[in-house]
Amino acid sequence: MLTVHHLETSRSQRILWLLEELAVPYDIRLYRRDPVSRLAPAALKQIHPLGKSPVVTDDDTVVTESGAIIEYLVERFGAQAPAELAQLEPARGTPEHRECRFWMHYAEGSLMNWLVMKLVFDTIPRQPMPFFVRPVARALCTNVQQKLVNPNVQTALAFIDGHLAEHRWFAGEHLSMADFQMSFAVEAALARGGDESQWPHLVAYRRRMQERPAYQRALDKGGPVLMQA
Repeated sequence: MLTVHHLETSRSQRILWLLEELAVPYDIRLYRRDPVSRLAPAALKQIHPLGKSPVVTDDDTVVTESGAIIEYLVERFGAQAPAELAQLEPARGTPEHRECRFWMHYAEGSLMNWLVMKLVFDTIPRQPMPFFVRPVARALCTNVQQKLVNPNVQTALAFIDGHLAEHRWFAGEHLSMADFQMSFAVEAALARGGDESQWPHLVAYRRRMQERPAYQRALDKGGPVLMQA
């Protein structure tokens, strides 16, 4: 039996979605964030030394990192997936495979860096601090956001929206591993990227994703996707 060590409002939600699509039985072990720091609890370090989520245990096998988990699950269970999911890993050497590989890396290698920075700099001015420090912290964070973070987030949103104007899913016409890897980043980008009306194709993609029955089942089991700032 697979166990997903699932931290609330985290990237591990995409692992639940994939397992629901694959119709693979699994258990969830839910971990709550610290109510003050909003960090993962120390209990996760009993599963893996890094203490991060998602982590999947499959008998004696422990798999960490979202991309590695997605690849592991598709290798292990993809052959028994419904016909609709036959392109979870597109055939090697095809344009679809190259797109899938790119978006699998882009999600965490590029996009999430900016989204995490945006969350951090949005949050810092609201943290407890001496009253005379707050204006300095607010000004510093605003400056970093305006000059560095926001321009890069907007560039990313425009790039993704342009791609989805020509592709139903990230690798083409069929759902692939890339969609699960990108799912959390898509929701975070739209939540933190300002006016959604600028990105109609990205919004339409999110709607297609959220309307899938498997996605809804994952949401029912794992809870909300995003942590509030």
